[in-house]
Amino acid sequence: MGMKRRALSGGAAARAADREVLVARPVRRARKAVAELVGGLRTAFGSVLVLCLLMLAVVTVPLGLGPAAGRGVLHLLHGLARAERRRLSRLGTFLREPDPPPTRLRSAPADATTRREVAWLLWNASGGLLLGLLGLWLPVAAVRDLLFPLLWLVLPDGATSTSLGLGTAHTWVDAVAVVPLGVGWAVIVLGLTPGMARLQARPARRLLTADPHADLSLRVAELTATRAAALDAHAAELRRIERSLHDGTQNRMVGVAVLIGAARRMLARDAEGADEVLERAQAAAEQALAELRAVSRSILPPVLADRGLTGALSGLGANCPVPCRIEADVPQRCAASVEATAYFVVAEALTNVAKHSGAHRVSVVVRARHGWLRLRVEDDGRGGADAAAGSGLAGVRDRVAAHDGTLTLSSPPGGPTVLEVVLPCGS
Repeated sequence: MGMKRRALSGGAAARAADREVLVARPVRRARKAVAELVGGLRTAFGSVLVLCLLMLAVVTVPLGLGPAAGRGVLHLLHGLARAERRRLSRLGTFLREPDPPPTRLRSAPADATTRREVAWLLWNASGGLLLGLLGLWLPVAAVRDLLFPLLWLVLPDGATSTSLGLGTAHTWVDAVAVVPLGVGWAVIVLGLTPGMARLQARPARRLLTADPHADLSLRVAELTATRAAALDAHAAELRRIERSLHDGTQNRMVGVAVLIGAARRMLARDAEGADEVLERAQAAAEQALAELRAVSRSILPPVLADRGLTGALSGLGANCPVPCRIEADVPQRCAASVEATAYFVVAEALTNVAKHSGAHRVSVVVRARHGWLRLRVEDDGRGGADAAAGSGLAGVRDRVAAHDGTLTLSSPPGGPTVLEVVLPCGS
């Protein structure tokens, strides 16, 4: 009977796993892709407007209005590109900001960043707009055709049956015949929209990020500064470990040795007293062992190796005194040092929230996309956090800089406090 129950439970688990793979996961991917495609329509329509203004500025050159109109179009172009970078960054694709492009017409044609933004503008006003409109129309068409037998009751006579504008339903049979078309649209939405979203965003990822070969001297200076920050963070970590071992564990072990020596001397004349001293020595040894475990966990938490970054962050959220929501989407393991840095960033942020913010809730969102790991910690506390005020965030900034990452803190008085960290997550 027990074997039968186990077989049934195993079959139920297998069916649940099949439903996850065949239904739930494609639906989640399609829903996210449709949201990305529709979200790209804002910059796509903006691209059409800027492209029209650009052509208008070229046409008005003989009238003497070209320079003034051209400067305005350049400002709009750069602003639109920044908006697209922010949109993709919110979706998990971190785009490194290029150097500020020129706003003078004479300098713009020779500027690589401006030329790349114009190339992206041409794509976004054509292919990006088309993909966004398809991403909006396909789900509407699928729902419309799937529900057409119900809509047919309220539609006026002579209304077209399908979302393509073809055919007219005169009977129930004609109305039900539209449903397979809706199923086809739903299959297209599930199967093609993720690829459409990637295709819509790919030119922006390639053209709007900073040129990796531009201004190598600045890049060398940045790497020199991050190396110095890494060395300082390493030295500070060694000092912390040394203090923890010297002030805590070493003193405990000295106490254990003293208690054992006293017990040995008392053993012959006072066995009961020696037993009490040995109990105290055992308690001190257990405390020393606990402190030693805490120090070892602070070096590299074993939970990262056992459960990965997602499981480790779930443990941090469960132990946080403030109600904490963890949302992690890390499909693959990152480098061990990157995972450790992400873990300590979240741990330090949650500690600061519990100690200083007075918040009622906190959320942690972690996503890995296209070689970058993005963390966002947000609380509804009183705000006013300052990375330079000795709250532990300065050390977090050094850890992040050691990996060539970025840290952004927004904490106006009254809140909310938002800490965002971006780390390269190469293996």
